[in-house]
Amino acid sequence: MLVAALVFPGGRADEALQRIVEERDALVLSPAILEETLGMLSRKFARDPELLAETAVFLTELALMVRPRMRLSVLADAPDNRVLECALAGRARAVVTGDKRMLALGRYRSVRILTVAEYLEV
Repeated sequence: MLVAALVFPGGRADEALQRIVEERDALVLSPAILEETLGMLSRKFARDPELLAETAVFLTELALMVRPRMRLSVLADAPDNRVLECALAGRARAVVTGDKRMLALGRYRSVRILTVAEYLEV
């Protein structure tokens, strides 16, 4: 959701991010998720280093940064596990994602896994 919000302004993901900017909800990030997000913006969307630095500052000021202590192996994709670790460490009520494997879980422990549309309906 985060990458989509940063790359495609005006879409549903951007609407979800706006809820966080308006402090109606909170964003929980970990250093691993921030690094993965910035890497994806660089690799897949050719963002230049200056824009990446600005994005890093924006996200770290916007988010509650946590450092998960437990490592999970729930899903095959390691970055997906980092998201679950972050959600648990930050005591998040939900993860908002477009990832089909994560969505198939529906819930992990106390954390609901929602699409952007589901999140915006809540």
